[in-house]
Amino acid sequence: MKVVLQVRGGIGKSVMATAVCKAIQTQYPGCKIIVITPYPDVFDNNKRVYQTVREHEMFYFYRDHVMDQPDTKFCLLEPYLADDFIHRRGHLIKVWCEMNGIKYNGGLPEIFLTHKEMTSFGVNLKRSNKPIFVLQTNGGMSEQGDKYSWPRDMPNDTAQKIVNVLAPHYNIFHVRRQDQLTLQNTVPVTENFRPLCVLIAMSRKRLLIDSCCQHIAAALGLPSVVCWIANVPSQFGYELHTNIIANPPTQEPELRYALLAKYNTNGPEKEFPYNNEEEIFDVEPILAALGHSALQAGNNGTPPKQRLTQSAPANKKKKGK
Repeated sequence: MKVVLQVRGGIGKSVMATAVCKAIQTQYPGCKIIVITPYPDVFDNNKRVYQTVREHEMFYFYRDHVMDQPDTKFCLLEPYLADDFIHRRGHLIKVWCEMNGIKYNGGLPEIFLTHKEMTSFGVNLKRSNKPIFVLQTNGGMSEQGDKYSWPRDMPNDTAQKIVNVLAPHYNIFHVRRQDQLTLQNTVPVTENFRPLCVLIAMSRKRLLIDSCCQHIAAALGLPSVVCWIANVPSQFGYELHTNIIANPPTQEPELRYALLAKYNTNGPEKEFPYNNEEEIFDVEPILAALGHSALQAGNNGTPPKQRLTQSAPANKKKKGK
């Protein structure tokens, strides 16, 4: 039996799809899983996956996987368009599985790194005796027009204040696209997916946003601090992370153009529900979650306002389900 899983979207969604593959294999032991994805390297060394097909290179797909194979199961539905996802009634992985008739038991994503990858990529990361700290402040696809998206990205001034406290203690690797904003006292990282996974695997601590790195960290079993603005950890996050929720909006949101979600993740300025970017996060709670304090940099900081939450997400099965 073959099971075809189609993944649309960014790298993080392909990482989440590895948890769907785990659920498929559990339900159909011995099946051959074919994954259609823009990022086939996410599935390298994953023995659950029989074959990956790049979405724009599907040559002879009908002949190889459809013709005269009536028992092939197709998981082609888009979870972002499911009722349960739109109404925030479950984690994306759970919704994705169940809408395709797959039972989900709470499994986390998986990434499999080889010893050769760890040694070959890792040798370039040992720049000092300080431990590695991975920071991701911005996400989005390369074709995204704006460098900064307020519903997802960490404000640059907030990130710089955190870096100023941590820089004496860590070698800080800042994951970003080449066209995105820089931070002082950091090493910019624009690596491909597999070297990026090695970097995260070698890191001591991590401060991330709702983007690919928080999914990679979960797949590697590495607890991290993750900051959230528009999206919520109950849909995209993981219980092993410390999830920090942004302060409530200080302005009435402009919802005239909102469709299936409250905010557009591209971050239109007309939807911005704060007076300024400094209102989104307070620095001190983020540093506290990382085991540091603004006092270390001679800054008393500000009283914490946002909530530190452990979400109830993808790796625990709800009772009665």
